[in-house]
Amino acid sequence: MAGEGADGDLTFVPLGGVGEIGMNLAVYGIGAGRRRRYIAVDMGVAFGHDNLPGIEAVLPDISWLEERADRLEGIFITHAHEDHFGALFDFWPRLKAPVYMTPFAAGLLEAKGAGEAGSPDIPVKVVKQGDRVAAGPFEVEFVPVSHSIPEPNALVIRSAAGTVVHTGDWKIDPTPGIGVPIDEARLAAIGEEGVHALVCDSTNALREGESPSEADVAEVLKDIIARASQRVCVTTFASNVGRLRSVAEAALAAEREVVIVGRAIQRAVEVATELGYLDGLPPFLRQDAYGYLPRDKVVALMTGSQGEPRAALARIVSGDHPAVAISKGDMVIFSSRTIPGNERPVNAIINGLINIGAEVVTDRLGLVHVSGHPRREELKRLYALTKPKVLVPVHGEALHLHEHAKLGRASGISEVLELRNGDLARLWPGPSEVISKIGAGQLYRDGRLLLEPERSGVEARRKLAFAGAVFVSLVMRDSGAIADDPELVLLGLPNRDSEGEPMQALLEDIVDETIEQLPKAKRRDETSLSEAVRRAVRSQVSQIWGKKPTVAVTVSYI
Repeated sequence: MAGEGADGDLTFVPLGGVGEIGMNLAVYGIGAGRRRRYIAVDMGVAFGHDNLPGIEAVLPDISWLEERADRLEGIFITHAHEDHFGALFDFWPRLKAPVYMTPFAAGLLEAKGAGEAGSPDIPVKVVKQGDRVAAGPFEVEFVPVSHSIPEPNALVIRSAAGTVVHTGDWKIDPTPGIGVPIDEARLAAIGEEGVHALVCDSTNALREGESPSEADVAEVLKDIIARASQRVCVTTFASNVGRLRSVAEAALAAEREVVIVGRAIQRAVEVATELGYLDGLPPFLRQDAYGYLPRDKVVALMTGSQGEPRAALARIVSGDHPAVAISKGDMVIFSSRTIPGNERPVNAIINGLINIGAEVVTDRLGLVHVSGHPRREELKRLYALTKPKVLVPVHGEALHLHEHAKLGRASGISEVLELRNGDLARLWPGPSEVISKIGAGQLYRDGRLLLEPERSGVEARRKLAFAGAVFVSLVMRDSGAIADDPELVLLGLPNRDSEGEPMQALLEDIVDETIEQLPKAKRRDETSLSEAVRRAVRSQVSQIWGKKPTVAVTVSYI
């Protein structure tokens, strides 16, 4: 409960994940001015997409938090999905705060680090579900919830200003397949103690009813695999160990062996096996076993459910995988949800599989996947358990957040605070409100670099992808005479115009004409000459093609 002893405001600022899917990072603060102490919840990424050519991941800009790193008491990870902990290797060296996570998350982080050259050695403090951690003026309790990964947690954040429940990703599932189900009794007890604010997942706030259970998916998979006549391949999120177990149990019932295809699933299986989540199952086989097992005796678990170009499934479809091929009559089950933005590559892989002759099963054809996020009835049930005074919808795009806010108001929550990334909100004292905007930028992970968007070169890549490029090299004499024929390199342009004339020859002609028409004084001026040629080439391509390429001109004088 909020008390008189609170030293300053209780604040909340999302740096990522509020107004978008993924890239989750939230910061809580308590205290006055420069004495305010902080904790961070999650440090996630969002993945690149077609509009960000060459970008592997998008991360929140932590400049604001980095300026306060000396007052950061801890980083608390709710669970080990990439959109919640995938930025740790990038950000921890800049923050150096204690990191708290459960054994499965710590195991995945270690395995991930072992596969990434130069990854920092993060001294993780491993906690168990149910533990409480003191972090400066905060106490943080890890409360089990249900989600599509082992050991997901809501964080109960206590301070002199009251109690905040930060849900992380969650749903209500009494039969999650592995681990413990959501601890509704503990959440109800916390609600009786008094919850000032509920900061809550909005991903499925548009969907009525309740999410089906992992147990329901397990039954459907068991039936599908039992009826399959040839190979069965199942692609899912590598970290969804409950789903991996469901597939393995279905394979065991159908007297089939499970083969692992893809490094990410292999890492998850190794960590899950070490922690006992796959006890009672036969050992999984490596991908080399795929080729020699009878076709009706194999179930392959593989990466690539999101259409990732270098994942196992994409390589198999393109014929580029060294050990695995899919043949006519084999079945491929997409036991996953397509993340928004990934529809095109996923559909391309599905179409490729159909062209091979495979039978493709998605969640449009049967209950082969359930979401790990709460639908509207589950949200209302959590409101009833925790009885918050304030609701803060997070983890979603604008529509998800807005509909969640409307649901909270309709359910009788007295204060509902709609935020966006970069809003600095006061949760206590007084009415909850946005008190300032710190701004919330993004960073792009591009190969080995982490860059601001304006320094990444992405805008130029988009232009190159749309209209190509022309590179012109000129060698001139100091007198202004042409010393050698201009050289042109065309990238991404049509080879010929509408009448069949070579584009290369047409542009060489326009370069020659432009130089000849310039006064000698301008020919001797590098800036004037290069700009005149650049404009002429761009204009000529526009007249021929209707598009304006990037044109770069270099001039050398001898």
